[in-house]
Amino acid sequence: MSTMTLTVIAGSANMPLATSITAELGVKPRDRIVQRFADGELHVDIEESVRGHDVYIVQPTSLPVDEHVVELLFLADACRRAGAARLTAVVPYFGYARQDRRASGREAVGARVVAGLIEAAGFARVVAIDLHSPELEGFFHIPLEHLSAAKLLAEAVRATNDTVIVAPDLGAVKLAERYQALLHLPVVVLHKTRVSGSEVSLRSIIGDVKDRAPLIIDDMITTGATIEAAVKGLLEAGCKPDVSVVATHALFVGPAIARLRALPIRQLIGTNSVELAGELPTPFQVVNLAPMIAETIARLHRDESLEPLLAHA
Repeated sequence: MSTMTLTVIAGSANMPLATSITAELGVKPRDRIVQRFADGELHVDIEESVRGHDVYIVQPTSLPVDEHVVELLFLADACRRAGAARLTAVVPYFGYARQDRRASGREAVGARVVAGLIEAAGFARVVAIDLHSPELEGFFHIPLEHLSAAKLLAEAVRATNDTVIVAPDLGAVKLAERYQALLHLPVVVLHKTRVSGSEVSLRSIIGDVKDRAPLIIDDMITTGATIEAAVKGLLEAGCKPDVSVVATHALFVGPAIARLRALPIRQLIGTNSVELAGELPTPFQVVNLAPMIAETIARLHRDESLEPLLAHA
């Protein structure tokens, strides 16, 4: 067991989640200052000693993504300069994970750039949940602990004998198989084409959905375009107008709320990996990640195995 002091520092991206995590751990988050000068520059100051501590910085890189990434880097630098013995980035939602390759010839691979920045900031490892691209682990030279919320979300699902799990695109097949192992339901796969950043077209359905109740699973909901295309295509294929949607990261940007409300969704389940503020779709059930993240931090601090919590692609 580590002799270092366990210390949790909350970034500003999701203070409610960070507060819940520290409550689960029975520790008090360290005081810090995160502010911006008049010219927009970020200023970070750790107000308590972290010298020799095992520090966990909780900061999903959600909207505004760039600001939260830079804040994570500044918090790490402040802790490192203050003498922290070990730094772990706890990033429940990892922004830029979708930018893991070049679709055309002259694009930046954003995920690789961010991975390099996190390493350069002095982190010893990263904890993330249900990455959009599990291959992101290969971009790091430090350990990336990839957790899955699938078990927690599956426990919240109200499935029936006629329920069928739906992967809304080929990229979600592995995740669908994870839910299949938990729920013991058949899997259907959709083949989509992305028209633009907020528009999706459904090309084909692999599997039978007629008179079945679809359970659409994904790692995230951003604009809702993928869910909208999936539901409309499934209805045209004869599924029951009794749709369930499960996604780990509930970003709900742009037209997402309006799109989801217009669909026959019986249950919509997500987590608090990003701060849920403002208008939300109805119905929407939130699964709390704090106990799982707190257990992960406690296990890491004690140098114990994370095997029961890890996502296995």
